[in-house]
Amino acid sequence: MPFSPENLGVSEAGLPLLRELIHQQTGLFYENGRCELLSDRLAPLVVARGFRSYLDFYYLLKFDDRSADTAWRDVMDALSVQETYFWREADQLQALTCHVLPELLRATPGATVRIWSIPCATGEEPLTIAMALEEAGWFDRARIEIHASDGSPAAIAKARAGLYRERSFRSLPAHLRDKYFEPRGTQWTPTASLQQRITSWSVINLMARDEVLTYACSHIVFCRNAFIYFSQDSVKQVVKTFEDAMPVPGYLFVGASESLSRLSDRFLLEDVDRAFVYTKR
Repeated sequence: MPFSPENLGVSEAGLPLLRELIHQQTGLFYENGRCELLSDRLAPLVVARGFRSYLDFYYLLKFDDRSADTAWRDVMDALSVQETYFWREADQLQALTCHVLPELLRATPGATVRIWSIPCATGEEPLTIAMALEEAGWFDRARIEIHASDGSPAAIAKARAGLYRERSFRSLPAHLRDKYFEPRGTQWTPTASLQQRITSWSVINLMARDEVLTYACSHIVFCRNAFIYFSQDSVKQVVKTFEDAMPVPGYLFVGASESLSRLSDRFLLEDVDRAFVYTKR
């Protein structure tokens, strides 16, 4: 029987309330045409709690102080989009290593460069950043920290485990895979030296300002392909936190299909060697 909330016996009652609560707490916005997707992903959580409707689950998330934290972690795992791969948007990597880092270190000589990747999904992006910096020789020339965060605890657990299948390598040149990864059965794992380039892994909700402020003071932030799932108001809230916390100069990388136009007057969009970077000046 095909999977659906109906054949799990879950009533649609309370789904609009639950949708709005998730929007408020996580920034994820499911327009009317995408409510079925939200319903499908949450139905197993509803059933696992012994509930019969989304309204019951809404009340748990909203009012049950004892169980809400665990339930919210389950929600973030269920709604997380972990489709990513190594060496994604290589033009931005080129901009980082050839233009952004030299400019940053000229402006702040001797500084420890702090880079934050959020959402990092299962770890491909921060490891890609580390490979790009290693290939350009930057770890020998500067003190660099790479922090990686995601809203999904399950994604961070996979990132820490560091096991990747062939699909993750579809854009990574073969010689880099052989240099930075070791086979482990049918999967690959980063070499110890590459793993050590990641300073920290953490679970962070982009809508939780206090959590974001811990890492948003970074000189360089990769926040790619998160805002495509957010409402405009949610994007504004996150960008405002970046505006308040990032130093000057600060560099914000977003996804190729994302734009901060009319959302911020403190980040200037620059074309850096055919890659678009938002710069706080």
